[in-house]
Amino acid sequence: MITLTDTALRTAAAQGMDAFLSLFVDAYREAIGGEPTAETMCLLTADQHTLLAYAILRDELSEGGFCQLIQNGYGSYIFHNPFAKVLRAWGLKDLSKLIYAARQLYDAHCADLERPRTDEEFMAMYEQYEAFDDLDEEFIENEEEYTARIACYVDEHLDCFAAIA
Repeated sequence: MITLTDTALRTAAAQGMDAFLSLFVDAYREAIGGEPTAETMCLLTADQHTLLAYAILRDELSEGGFCQLIQNGYGSYIFHNPFAKVLRAWGLKDLSKLIYAARQLYDAHCADLERPRTDEEFMAMYEQYEAFDDLDEEFIENEEEYTARIACYVDEHLDCFAAIA
């Protein structure tokens, strides 16, 4: 289990929800050696993976949308794990629906979406896969609320995310 100190937890919480969640996510990344792989999946619990997946999703969508998320190799981690199902269990039904909608597009075009591309080909993806635009926009419009709700869930279920020393 990932262990965080009570002092670090209180300090991060005082800095806001982003710092609070980053404390956990940074500890998870350290435990798995940076990025999730098939070999490191077993080192985190389902709740910990969900929080890590949310951080990845938020970072990637904030910078370049679902096309970037997929091109950076996170498609399978986000869409072929119980991420959306766990979000629903956490009470984020709207975000879960958004992930399921993106998964339908991903599954229908997975081979093309994941193929290596030049920078020019990558930029052309945004025109080719305009169906992601509305989903990207919906996420960006609601990101702050999603993040706040996740931070609240983590705070209410600390023992699911880390041992506190």
